Amino acid sequence: MKDRFYRIIASVFYIGYLPVASGTLGSLSALILYYFICRDVIIMTIAILIVIVLGFITTGKVEKMFGEKDPGEIVIDEFAGMLIALYRIPPTMGYVVTGFLLFRFFDIVKPKPIKNLEKLKGSLGIMSDDIIAGVYANILLQTIYMLNLFYH
Repeated sequence: MKDRFYRIIASVFYIGYLPVASGTLGSLSALILYYFICRDVIIMTIAILIVIVLGFITTGKVEKMFGEKDPGEIVIDEFAGMLIALYRIPPTMGYVVTGFLLFRFFDIVKPKPIKNLEKLKGSLGIMSDDIIAGVYANILLQTIYMLNLFYH
């Protein structure tokens, strides 16, 4: 029963089990939650912290169940990273699409130190690279916002 719970959470309700682009779908699924919470910074902060904690609790255990490093079925890391990328960003189409593209870029390309974080063992390796990819994307989005590039 516990194993099933860990798989449900780590795969974000089985999104990670879809046959194609599980990381992209995990990132996109975060937009659903973002839509409902983006206007309340306290709720968004709490949601991000809960997702991160659940990710750290479940991903290492699920990784061991699969017997492989960071299996594709685990997408809570992308879910968390995407929420971080959009933290305190206006919910306009321009910012959301740019945030998604920036986060996926950093998640896929993995510039240093993201590449090094991915090599860590267990939950730390699974979660930390996507958290930092989200932070990088957020920093760029905040800069774009301050420069008023998408008008709000």
